[in-house]
Order: sequence, then C-alpha cells, then structure tokens
Amino acid sequence: MATRAASSAARCGSGAAVLLMLLAVLAGTSSAQLSTGFYSYSCPGVYDAVKSVMQAAIAREQRMGASILRLFFHDCFVQGCDASLLLDDTASFQGEKMATPNNGSVRGFEVIDAIKSAVEKVCPGVVSCADILAIAARDSVVSLGGPSWDVKVGRRDSTTASFSGANNNIPPPTSGLANLTSLFAAQGLSQKDMVALSGAHTIGLARCTNFRAHVYNDTNIDGAFARTRQSGCPRTSGSGDNNLAPLDLQTPTVFENNYYKNLVCKKGLLHSDQELFNGGSTDAQVQSYVSSQSAFSADFVTGMIKMGDIMPLTGSNGEIRKNCRRIN
Repeated sequence: MATRAASSAARCGSGAAVLLMLLAVLAGTSSAQLSTGFYSYSCPGVYDAVKSVMQAAIAREQRMGASILRLFFHDCFVQGCDASLLLDDTASFQGEKMATPNNGSVRGFEVIDAIKSAVEKVCPGVVSCADILAIAARDSVVSLGGPSWDVKVGRRDSTTASFSGANNNIPPPTSGLANLTSLFAAQGLSQKDMVALSGAHTIGLARCTNFRAHVYNDTNIDGAFARTRQSGCPRTSGSGDNNLAPLDLQTPTVFENNYYKNLVCKKGLLHSDQELFNGGSTDAQVQSYVSSQSAFSADFVTGMIKMGDIMPLTGSNGEIRKNCRRIN
C-alpha cells in the first residue's frame, strides 16, 4: 500500500485537475440476430453516411462526441439498445427524455436526426435509429482518437419507452461502488466492464449539479482540485447548476487513459468516478489502465460490444422508425 501511495503521489503532483463525466455504459444480455454484416446487401452505404455527419458534428463542437456516446449508454440502460430514449413526449405518450438522469442533460438528438436523414437518402426504410445510435457512438470514439470496433447491427426500434426505467436503471453520479456494480450487473455487465466503460469519462463535460456534493463534501478528493472546481460551481443548490467542468481537465476532447490517471490522484470529477479508486476492489484495474492505455482500449471495446447486445429488438419485433423522435 505504501508503495502504491508513493507512486500515485509521484504521478499526481499538484497539476491541473481533471475528471470525468458520467457515462458509465452497460451491457448485455442477448446478442440475438445481431451481426456485423447485417446491412452488407441492404444498405452498405450506412457507415459512410453516419461517419460523414458525425465527423461534421464533432468538427463544429468537439463535445458532441461525448454527448452521443452518453446518449447510447442512457438508451441501452433502459429496455436495451432500442432507441427508446430518442422518442419525444406527446400528449398521450411519456418518453424518457424528462427523467431525472436525462432532463436537461442528454443532448445530441439533432445530430441523430441529421444522420437518420442522410441514411434515409441512401436506403430509405432500412436502418433503425437504434443501429444509427450504435454506429454513431463508435464513430464518436474514433473521431476523438479512441479505438475502433466492428459494430454489430440488426436492431429494430421500440414503440415504447420507460420513464421509470430511466429514473431507476441509470447510475446516478452519487453512486457508491456497490450500487454501480449492481446497476451494471442488472444489465449483464461485469464490474470489469463497468470500470472500462467508465473510461468514457475521459471525454466530455459534467454539470455543477452533478459534481457539487463531491467537491464540497467528500474527503477523497485532492484539495486544490476541489477548490478549482468550487470556483465555477457555487455551493448553493439552484445557483450555477448548469455550469460545466471537464471530466478530464487535461484532454476533454481526446479519448485516452487520462481519466484513470486522474483517479489515482484523487481528481475524479464525480463522486461515482472516484469510487473506482477509493481503496476498493476496482483499484487494481484502475492502476492497470494507468499503466497501459492499450489494455484500457481493449477492455473498453469489449464492454461497448457487450453493452450493444443488451436486449435488442430483432426480427418482427419493434419497427424501423421513419422519424427517430416518433413511432410510425
């Protein structure tokens, strides 16, 4: 323990803070008929169409890559990866967008709309919004310097959503390690998957309301880092709630392993982030990712593929939405 503490201190110094943002992603209970070649004949142009729009969106705003990745995670955690999160509320339909983890927080819907429009021009009525979101999440990671993988496709879109599922299944930023582990396990994801997928917080921003308690009340946080974050996040709830801070202060638009380096320095932005390196069962895995970015990348890819396998609708289940915001 002494050796670990010394090595961690040596790495940390007193430098700029960094953190992560909420994106834990979860994964899978069923791969059903998903395959990487599902659109080989029916819509081979889907990948170029998605990539083109996604790259343009990130060029306009680099944060959008993290937002689309988080959108995929929040969708898969509720009813599986079925694009239920993309559905707008109507007078007779309650979707998931206004649930506590999503309201005023998830973003990027207009990018998915633009991708859907581009894909429809290539092959109308063929590609689901659920698959578009899965492909866009992969392209977001790649565009920001992260690893690539072959996305399994063949999902169909749900005609339902779950407001209660969004409130109960998505890990809140106040979660402890046991709760994080449990919520991921409920989606078929292991603790190892959880730690790797949490690395998505190496990109993006978090709102003051999600890290306020950690920077003011917790003791497992670097003092200088806490003060830096307090300067942009007033203690009083309701004041500056939407002020943003980078999950990874050094490189919030580059996908690498700095997230884990921050954790061993007690500079995790969210309480749930720092829980991954807080004297518990996941400390060693965090340390392994500090030592090897390639190990992190490999495990992240494994976790993303497993997450994409969560309860997909296939065959005659669900539908191929014409508009990702509405049921046909």
